[in-house]
Amino acid sequence: MQPRRYLVLAICCMSLLIISLDVTIVNVALPAISEDLDAPVSGLQWIIDAYTLVLASLLVLAGSTGDRIGRRRVFQAGLALFTIGSLLCSVAPSLEMLILFRMVQAVGGSMLNPVAMSIITNTFTEPRERARAIGVWGAVTGFSMALGPLAGGVLVHTLGWRSIFWINVPVGIAAFLLAWRFVPESRAEHPRRLDPVGQLLVLTLLAALTFGIIEGPAAGWSSPLIIGCFALAAAALAGLLRWEPRRDEPLIELRFFRSAPFSGATLIAVCAFASLGGFLFLNTLYLQEVRGLSALQAGLYTLPMAAMTIVASPLSGRLVGSRGTRLPLHIAGTAMALGMLPLTWAGSDTPAWQLFAGYLLFGFGFGMVNTPITNTAVSGMPRARAGVAAAIASTSRQVGSALGVAVIGAVVASGTGPDSAAGWWIMFALGLAVLLVGHLSTGRWAQATAARTTPDAVPA
Repeated sequence: MQPRRYLVLAICCMSLLIISLDVTIVNVALPAISEDLDAPVSGLQWIIDAYTLVLASLLVLAGSTGDRIGRRRVFQAGLALFTIGSLLCSVAPSLEMLILFRMVQAVGGSMLNPVAMSIITNTFTEPRERARAIGVWGAVTGFSMALGPLAGGVLVHTLGWRSIFWINVPVGIAAFLLAWRFVPESRAEHPRRLDPVGQLLVLTLLAALTFGIIEGPAAGWSSPLIIGCFALAAAALAGLLRWEPRRDEPLIELRFFRSAPFSGATLIAVCAFASLGGFLFLNTLYLQEVRGLSALQAGLYTLPMAAMTIVASPLSGRLVGSRGTRLPLHIAGTAMALGMLPLTWAGSDTPAWQLFAGYLLFGFGFGMVNTPITNTAVSGMPRARAGVAAAIASTSRQVGSALGVAVIGAVVASGTGPDSAAGWWIMFALGLAVLLVGHLSTGRWAQATAARTTPDAVPA
């Protein structure tokens, strides 16, 4: 049974590989896509955020659907749709069609991460083993970050930007066949009913907020369109807070946010991934447009960050298993914040060692943050709701990534440019937020609220 369990972990990690790889590859290719499809900065933001928004909007639905109709079935459907979407992206004739096909990818991607994490949680039930398995899961993120810029740079340089989507196809097909053969089917004992109203409110909230941030610099922050977007987002949030508590089986169980560790993990995920999303977007433009590097050279420059993520992720898993989540979160926030400092005065002739120092620190901090986020989220809910727990954790990651790209892109589009220090200072503040929230949400009082709120939770 032991080898089969780790084979299941490997299959689940393959799905994470293609999703994480897709993010870093697409970021490296943005300048080439911009030149070929005549895309403005806002268009580049939508290439990234159309994917993350749809992903974030559907993750909770996908997690609960897997709990209901079968996790392996939903997992395989996601692999098939993500692979098809990747092929469509490679032949997109225009910016608008590329954005549309990225949304197709996202529908498939939404079925992968939360369902795969639910499969892992139900396969590794012992707390320390589960923490180590999640550490491996986090290490795959680092590996894909390392492979993505390098593979993307080589493909863009030799075959053009369309080839970056081909790499998902063989991995997706292999994962689909292996899941069919080796992953056991599982369901929740008491799956929840669908909540279409809650789903629509979540989609409206995220889409309106992100649209307002991305289009604000071009349309004007005081224009009726942008003000209307922010008003619609506020109304959707108010509707969600009013609708969900009235449901017996809501899309998002708001009562779990009374647990300080769970709420803290959600906020940390938003801040950490906003910093990552903003970093990948801004750093790509900085390296290629300000420093004049090729896509391949830009990919090589980011390898130190990805390498440190690979080193830190399994270390974080071991620390969570032996010491809990507080120490890794302290390390993560400190390193992510300090990593931004050398970049705040980066220019066209900044020494490479200064950039690498920032990349190394940021990569180490980001590698430390993933495992405590997921472990806290899953530990904060009953095992029967593992799919929902993982989906909320994944949703907060994608929301953070979308907001990071939107905000940093808005800073660039507002006239400061990719060589401005403003974006780096925003990400420095996000690192400090990870440190502060991590400290507050792992104290004794926070743990006591978790015990009172979710007495039937998965043990940490």
